[in-house]
Amino acid sequence: MTLAYEPGGTIAHRLDPRSKLGVQIAFAVAAFAHTTPRGLLVLTALGGVLLAVARLPLRRALWELRFAVVLVSLPVLIEGLVWDTPPFSIAEAREPALASYRVLLIVLVSTTYVRSTPIRDSEAAIRWAIPGKAGRLLATGVALVFRFLPVLRADLAAIRQAMAARLGTERPLIDRMELIAVGGLQRAFGRADRLALAMNARCFAWNPTLPDLGFSRVDLLAFCLIGVLLTWTVL
Repeated sequence: MTLAYEPGGTIAHRLDPRSKLGVQIAFAVAAFAHTTPRGLLVLTALGGVLLAVARLPLRRALWELRFAVVLVSLPVLIEGLVWDTPPFSIAEAREPALASYRVLLIVLVSTTYVRSTPIRDSEAAIRWAIPGKAGRLLATGVALVFRFLPVLRADLAAIRQAMAARLGTERPLIDRMELIAVGGLQRAFGRADRLALAMNARCFAWNPTLPDLGFSRVDLLAFCLIGVLLTWTVL
């Protein structure tokens, strides 16, 4: 299942998107300020709490971020490899491992925002934070990415299933990669053309009617967490 917004009644769903964006930023700032085992341990516990608040299972979030996990693991492996015995140095890999884990934590916490925030609310929050044409352009781009990316991932999964049904898995790896890449690009360009046509047919406007945003008492929890994280960062 592709990680995307799912309606719900959790505390994360009830928060204003601006509060959630503030928590994301404060968490990232704290993670870059405290890249130590003790600091990352605290942030790991906090990340677990945020996942629980959004009712997002850790296993599902990690599965959706599996490619990101591989990417952040590569620097650790590369830095740890040495021309010696044993061939892997924990001392050399320590700093890259802490930095990579910090990035993984930030991305993992961001999944709670995706899970609990409608796309139109994200558009409204960006338009509120960045006024003018720049905000409208950025909000539209974010909305298209959130809507388009799950569709592209579903297309790639369909191509892989079709290959498996036709014994495509028996082909060499290079041939399989080429088929998936070419098929994925063809579908992506086709969907982009249809999207542009649909937007023109519906008289796409730069100033769409977005939902009204408003803070509530629940947002006080987010503001308190933002204050704690920023204070911890400064101290």
